[in-house]
Amino acid sequence: MVRSPQTLSEADRRLVAGWAADCAERVLGLFEAEVPKDDRPRAAIARTRAFARGELKTAEEIRRRFVGGVPASEVKDPAAAAAARAAGQAVAVCHMGAHALGAAAYAVKAVGLAAPDRPNAAEDEIRWQLTHMSTEVRTALRSLPPVGEDRSGPLGPGLLSSGQLVTIIRDLQAGLALPDRD
Repeated sequence: MVRSPQTLSEADRRLVAGWAADCAERVLGLFEAEVPKDDRPRAAIARTRAFARGELKTAEEIRRRFVGGVPASEVKDPAAAAAARAAGQAVAVCHMGAHALGAAAYAVKAVGLAAPDRPNAAEDEIRWQLTHMSTEVRTALRSLPPVGEDRSGPLGPGLLSSGQLVTIIRDLQAGLALPDRD
């Protein structure tokens, strides 16, 4: 079996899962303001953190990664829907590390949608994400192929490689290429 370069090693997936959970959690309030009694995204983020800490088995989490997802049709506000998708991408990191960039991108999208009067909101969120990752997370994410260049995972053809998300992920990957600051 040939493994996709978007998978990352299990150790690296556990590393980037914590950062993906941080990104998704920053926008969780947008979802909870729209649907206050729905705890599915919060539960997904909690599972992502447990996976990052090594408390959950990879194979079991790969089987469970779609459990508790929030279909976009259940949420009317676009920012809330993007926040739910950020949590869904974060919980999928157990399967493929590239989903960490999906979690970050959806979080950026949620911030931008929630603050149309702040033209720099998305850029500010990307900057926060890039400065709130460890050197190890940065190194792991640098090993991912550029969005759109590898067909065997979430960075290939599909939602993450189109529209606003592809631009966000390209900006994130360009930021990852900059020298480490610590």
